[in-house]
Parts: sequence; C-alpha cells; structure tokens
Amino acid sequence: MQQLHTPHVVVVMGVAGTGKTTIGPLLAARLGVPYAEGDDFHPAANIAKMTAGTPLTDEDRWPWLDAIGGWAHGRAGLGGVVSSSALKRSYRDRLRAAAPGVVFVHLTGSRELIEDRMSHRQGHFMPTALLDSQFATLQPLEPDEAGVAVDVAGSPEEITERAMNALKALPEPVQ
Repeated sequence: MQQLHTPHVVVVMGVAGTGKTTIGPLLAARLGVPYAEGDDFHPAANIAKMTAGTPLTDEDRWPWLDAIGGWAHGRAGLGGVVSSSALKRSYRDRLRAAAPGVVFVHLTGSRELIEDRMSHRQGHFMPTALLDSQFATLQPLEPDEAGVAVDVAGSPEEITERAMNALKALPEPVQ
C-alpha cells in the first residue's frame, strides 16, 4: 500500500452516511497524517438537535465550522485529514478562511445507497430522517474550489484508493 505525505489539510465532506468517518481515517493513514473526527467538534446542543431530528441552522454550524477551521489552521504545513459535512459553499469558504489551502474530498453517492448505509449503522446520532435536508442543503464543489468528488460505491478500501488517485490528479498534486 502506497503511503503519500501531504502538507495539505484534507476535508472529507458529504452528506450524512457517505462514510466520512470510515474513509477519513483510511485516507489519513495513506497520507501519513493525523485524522480528526468532525463530529467531535460539535457542541452538545448541536448533537441534541440532530438526535431529535431537527436540522441545524447556519447559526448552529458557525461555531462548529470555526472549531474545525481552527484545527485545520493548526495543521497548516503539517497536513491532516478532518471530516465535515461542509455542505454549502459558505461553509467551505469559512473553512478556507480559517485554513487557506485546505483541499476537499467530496464523498458522493445515490440517495438510495446512502440511506441504506445509514439504516444499518448503529450508535450514530444522525437519523435517516435528516437525509432529505442534507441533500437539499448540499452545494457540490464548484470548479474554483480545490477538491475532488469521489463515488462511495464499493468497499472502504476501493473508495480510499479512488480518493488517493483523485488527489494525485489535482493540478497541484498532494505530495
């Protein structure tokens, strides 16, 4: 298995159930950098809202994004991988403002596949009932954003390999 070191911070993004918590650590291991779980940056009030099936507002998300951005800023030049839904361009802009140079890996897949995966996971606070709001909020990466889209069909190893290949293919390769 090829390991590649990157001084970039990679944000693994996507709607709930795409596998950010699974792919993030695998990608970090392949890149030889630390991983941070984005959900760990949520204040307790956010987790309580999501557990109750209430979508977060932008105002709920700002402190969470600022905390992730602070972690990413601290890893600038050292590299790291962090998970964050980063569903809207404005959220990604906020992360970029805190940590210029972050690169996004957008995990994508059909609603049916993602809902199926969510229905089989245990111990996670995000109910499948919020999946529609996640897809409604999602603004895919735009051409001027540093990042790649990676299909989540297949095994975690296959998805991680696709992510590695996509990162290598960026105009400014992750090295």
